[in-house]
Amino acid sequence: MLYAFICTDKPQEGLELRKQNRREHLEYLKQLGDKMKLAGPFMNEDGTEPRGSLVVVEADSLEQAQEIARNDPYAKAGVFEKVEIRPWKWLFGAPQE
Repeated sequence: MLYAFICTDKPQEGLELRKQNRREHLEYLKQLGDKMKLAGPFMNEDGTEPRGSLVVVEADSLEQAQEIARNDPYAKAGVFEKVEIRPWKWLFGAPQE
């Protein structure tokens, strides 16, 4: 099953923490391999700075998805004010399997 992580950065320190931990975050997402389906930042209104993240992973259960989210270096560093995890169905634009 697919799970979407809808992450909102902390308004004050989120951007600086994001910059400090970006390399580790990207390495973590890459090491997820086939479980990683898509990811990218939400941006501010003028598109110049990240304000959160959307990450979609494949996991066997909600608990496994929560573990993946908890182990993200951004989460460990305290970048996020809030993380919502929802089961997600890729209906349009999904790669052909």
